[in-house]
Amino acid sequence: MSAQLAWGVFCGTGLGIGLWSLVSRAPRLSRPRLANRLAPYLLDLSAEARAFVGRSSVDPIPVLGTMFSPAFHRLKDALSAVLGGNETIERRLRQSGSAWSVDKFRSDQLVWAIVSLAAGTVAVLALPAFRTFPLAARILLPVIVGASAALLRDWLLRRAATRRLARMASELPTILEFLTLSLSAGEGILDSLRRVSATSSGELSRELAAVVTDVHAGVPLASALHALSRQLQLPALSRFVEQVTGALDRGSPLAEVLRAQAQDAREEAKRDLLEVAGRKEVAMLVPVVFLILPLTILFAVFPGFVALQAGF
Repeated sequence: MSAQLAWGVFCGTGLGIGLWSLVSRAPRLSRPRLANRLAPYLLDLSAEARAFVGRSSVDPIPVLGTMFSPAFHRLKDALSAVLGGNETIERRLRQSGSAWSVDKFRSDQLVWAIVSLAAGTVAVLALPAFRTFPLAARILLPVIVGASAALLRDWLLRRAATRRLARMASELPTILEFLTLSLSAGEGILDSLRRVSATSSGELSRELAAVVTDVHAGVPLASALHALSRQLQLPALSRFVEQVTGALDRGSPLAEVLRAQAQDAREEAKRDLLEVAGRKEVAMLVPVVFLILPLTILFAVFPGFVALQAGF
């Protein structure tokens, strides 16, 4: 296969899938069938309705999802079996604030792997530079690219979860001090949480707003807080939940408890900042040693070197 033909096949396939996806997203002119209208309301009662809705699911790409849905689900199961950790993925999705399910994330991860595998295959077949490689290397290269894309998608999720947890940890001392002021003014813990979630902005305040919503829906406050702590698994937040629920059980004054925890949280933030500064200090030596110092030596030596050459 020549390079022009390979690129033509690749571009034509991409164009066809894109146009077909646009057509599949266009609204239908005919009326929806009765089964399409009733199936979403019968998911809790009918296994046939769940199977029907599952068949009509076309995530993540409409055309590919419709054509290759059985094979796609088998590939997702194989990917989950190889990588494992569906509970870890579910926790990271919750920590990152994503509304995706584990199945949707696995679908997206599989699409990354398939697209990267196809791109690597086309590159190996079309680019002349790869023709000098051994056959085993040309076969393994697209596989490595596809696996790297799947691992990259998992790493991006982990980084998003870590960054969001870091933002919540930095917001926690301010939230605790705000709660302390509200409790000292005579408000209850639920009213204080409602006031904090309504007047402040940030990741943690949104999580507390969800706790308040659950309490209004009938969930006990202690259960809602424990569920939040179990889902996020943030150590500082877990200590906050344990102290609040313990104070509620024992009847201890919450204001003093939260004030002490706010102070502890700020001290821990200072220690973390000092640790980060220590690591950055070592990292800052790299440009000093490899960039600034050689340039300084060059500026000091170069005039003398030029003078010696001019003298001889």
